[in-house]
Amino acid sequence: MPRLKQYVPKNVGEIMDLLAMMMLSSPKFIDKTGYFPDDNINTVFLQLNEGLREIREKLGEELYLKLREMSDRMRAHFEADAESRTDETIKGRAIIMEMRSLLKQSARKS
Repeated sequence: MPRLKQYVPKNVGEIMDLLAMMMLSSPKFIDKTGYFPDDNINTVFLQLNEGLREIREKLGEELYLKLREMSDRMRAHFEADAESRTDETIKGRAIIMEMRSLLKQSARKS
């Protein structure tokens, strides 16, 4: 079966949707439905980081860099707790909520 083209969010709303999905599927980001068999931590963070890059100009450099740093920290937390046995997954999810808040504030200013 041919691989699907990697989805990249194109605006703040699509990134918010991706973050919501990440909240539900963390820390492994494996699709349990079977519709997206290639989904994993690598593909999901690629989508997030490419999506942020896509709207970098709209976000402004300072916010973009902050969100990228948060993405890197979030991934480190999820990788440190791939089986969801410690509080690292909780810390990663807290970063998702913080990112969503920053993006909402950014959208209101636009």
